[in-house]
Parts: sequence; structure tokens; C-alpha cells
Amino acid sequence: MNDVMIYAVVSLSAIGLTAAVILFFVAQKFKVVEDPKIDEVGEALPSANCGGCGYAGCRAFAEAIVKSGSLEGFNCPVGGNDVMSAVAKIMGLEVEEKEPMIAVLRCNGSRENAPQKIKYEGAATCAFAHGLYSGESGCPYGCLGLGDCAVSCDFDALYMDEKTGLPVVDADKCVACGACVKACPRNIFELRPKGKKDRRIHVACINKEKGAPAKKNCGVACIGCGKCVKVCPFDAITLINNLAYIDYEKCKLCRKCVPECPTNAIHELHFPPRKPKPEKKEAAPEKPAPAPEQVKEPVSAESKETN
Repeated sequence: MNDVMIYAVVSLSAIGLTAAVILFFVAQKFKVVEDPKIDEVGEALPSANCGGCGYAGCRAFAEAIVKSGSLEGFNCPVGGNDVMSAVAKIMGLEVEEKEPMIAVLRCNGSRENAPQKIKYEGAATCAFAHGLYSGESGCPYGCLGLGDCAVSCDFDALYMDEKTGLPVVDADKCVACGACVKACPRNIFELRPKGKKDRRIHVACINKEKGAPAKKNCGVACIGCGKCVKVCPFDAITLINNLAYIDYEKCKLCRKCVPECPTNAIHELHFPPRKPKPEKKEAAPEKPAPAPEQVKEPVSAESKETN
């Protein structure tokens, strides 16, 4: 009996030892040597895991940077230039500073500007409602007002305004992660540069319908008149499919387009108030021309004698 037990113990030990040796050589053969810089870069990142960089979390972003050996095309919107400078120092590279971005709402179809025509009763998500109908105002392009963008924001930078029914972007909290851009089924959000002193100009409309139908559903819709295109001295505005768009790379913030828009679809943010135009002085009434003086005819000698 003891011999059987000893034999069993020895056999199991031999099998275990053999398996351990095999696993050791397999592990050595297929082991992955990880660059220690990945951990260093990962620690420099903000650990937001928002996906704004285009990768599935900060760890994946760090791995991509280290494997690439370059910072071209990489950007952490949450950390901004400070974080990317720290990453560049770890990698021994130089990085070009990028202008801070912010999420911009390209719709002004508030309850006042786009009155309700239909009452929606269904799942309270924009993604669901978008597949069912055009919207309570009838605009097939405008904001549905159900807040998918606010739910998607991990930084509390978005909230729904109860009065207007539109989302509001908190400029101090927005990190331009792009979550709201992806969440909106109607693509009414766009990432644009914050601009110096937070000054920006954009067309707050994405309606591609012709002027009359667009204006019928929303009083401040772009009607594709093209006046803004004609007045822009920098060719920064294009008109495609009845919709004007301002290219922020070309726009010099001259604001000439803003007063030209007949529907106030172009928004200017954080600019000083415009100086009122000087009133034209009324021309003074012309003085009546003086009556010509009567010229006395000389009296002849004969007329004197007659008198």
C-alpha cells in the first residue's frame, strides 16, 4: 500500500515538474517585452479614459505613442498642451502646441425660435426619436432636446436648458473629448477652436432645406441667401446645399458676415458690443435765394420836362 502511494506521489511530481518546464520554455518563447516608457507615459496622462484621443483609454493611447515613436497625429484633448509636453519630454521628442478646442452647438432651434407642432411620446433618447420622426418643431435637422449629449459627457460640461430645450456647453468644463459629437444622431455638435478670449463665430444651423421650408420650421434657420459669402473678404464661408458654413481656419473674426444674415443664423460669441453707427446729420434746409433787386430805369430829360 505504501509503495502504491509512493509511486503515485512520484508520478504526479514528475508530471508536474515536466509541465512546469514546458510552461517555462513556452513563456520564454512567447513572452512580450513591454517598453517601460508605456508606464511612464500612462502616468503622465490624466486617466480620464474618455476616448477623445481616438483610443480605448489612456493605456491604449500610451502604447500607441510609444510604439509609434512619434507624436504626430496624437493629442490628448483632456490634458491639452501641458500633458502632451510632459509626454514629449518622456519620449525625448518635441511637440507642436495645438489650439484648445471646444464643443459648439450648431443649432438655435429653441422653443421660441422653433415652436412645437408635434408632441412626442416615446423613449426619451435622441437616438430612438431620430428614427421615428423629424422633431417636435418639424425640422428634420434640428436638436431633438432629449439630452443624449448631456448623458454622454463625463465631465459635466453639458446640461439641458429647461427654458430653451437646447443643450448648453460649459466652456470652463468642456475638454473637447468629442463624446457629444458621437452621441448626437443629428450631428449638431462640432469641435471648433476656443479662440482668443473665447471669441468664436459660427453658423448656428445645419438645415439643408430650401429657404421657405427651413424658415417655416425655425425662425432663425439659414435660408441659403449667400449674403454672408459675398461679404466675407477671406473666402471663409461656403454655401453648399442651401447651408452656409464658416471655415474656422480661414475666418479672421472680422464679423462682417454677422449683420448681413437676415435670419440671425450667424452667432458671434464673447465679442465687445458693436459701436452704434453715427446718425447721419440732416442736411440744413436751403435758404431761399434773395429776390433780385429791382433796377431803376434812368429818367430821361424829356420825361422831366413833361412832368
